[in-house]
Amino acid sequence: MLLTLLNAALLSASSSSKFKVDWDSLFERLTDWSIEIGKSILGAILIYIIGRFIIKQINRLVSKILEKRKFEISVQTFLKSLLSLLLNLILAFAIIAKLGVETTSFAAILASAGVAIGMALSGNLSNFAGGLIILVFKPFKVGDYIDGQNASGTVKEIQIFHTILSTVDNKIIYVPNGSLSSNAIVNYSKQETRRAEWVFGVEYGEDFERVKAVLERIIAADERILQTPAPFIGLSSLSASSVDVKVRVWTKSSDYWDVVFDMNRVVYETFNKEGIGFPFPQLTVHQAND
Repeated sequence: MLLTLLNAALLSASSSSKFKVDWDSLFERLTDWSIEIGKSILGAILIYIIGRFIIKQINRLVSKILEKRKFEISVQTFLKSLLSLLLNLILAFAIIAKLGVETTSFAAILASAGVAIGMALSGNLSNFAGGLIILVFKPFKVGDYIDGQNASGTVKEIQIFHTILSTVDNKIIYVPNGSLSSNAIVNYSKQETRRAEWVFGVEYGEDFERVKAVLERIIAADERILQTPAPFIGLSSLSASSVDVKVRVWTKSSDYWDVVFDMNRVVYETFNKEGIGFPFPQLTVHQAND
């Protein structure tokens, strides 16, 4: 529009015998053009404000519907992030159209660049497909503790392209869905029970049956340890400086780490009270007499 006004002014000047520009007409046209542009910009701003408000309301409504129908948290976060992306794309097209850009030509440009964009976003497309696979086959859900792709943590959200993990030291890790769906994942929360295992070393000369009896008494005193399957205590190996006793018990997944740490503490205290010695590396030096 501005170039059109300048060209009209130059033509007017060249056709005039005195090469004078009709500045009043040019100023009037520039004023009209500025008003039109201002209206377009103001309209685009209003569309953005109203659109953002409508998107928030739609997201809240969808969230209530998903919660009312008791969808899984992982499905809720995925659908809400996908809906938010689509609504924001529609809002962007509306703003572009209000600013006077031809959406048909803009769409044609996007279509012609589709192959290049698809190649550039091939990783994200695989992550999107991975997110769908995770939601359909459910190898894990929000709240599970998983280990996969050199990242471990509790699943906080399953988004369109990433799964968000919260580590035990309160760090946030964004793991691509594509790698999670196509590689091995260890889910520590899938089963209700887990097996805990320890190896306690005692000195050579200790009575194994006495050590076993003490361990059985410790296990029986802990109500968190399940009796079915039955606990196992066996002589694991004869090491260089210790007799290794292996202990295996089953407990609820939620009690696993508490049982592991408490058992180490109780065994250490009880063995000291019972006079059961813990081995440690020793070096015996013999001096030869001349």
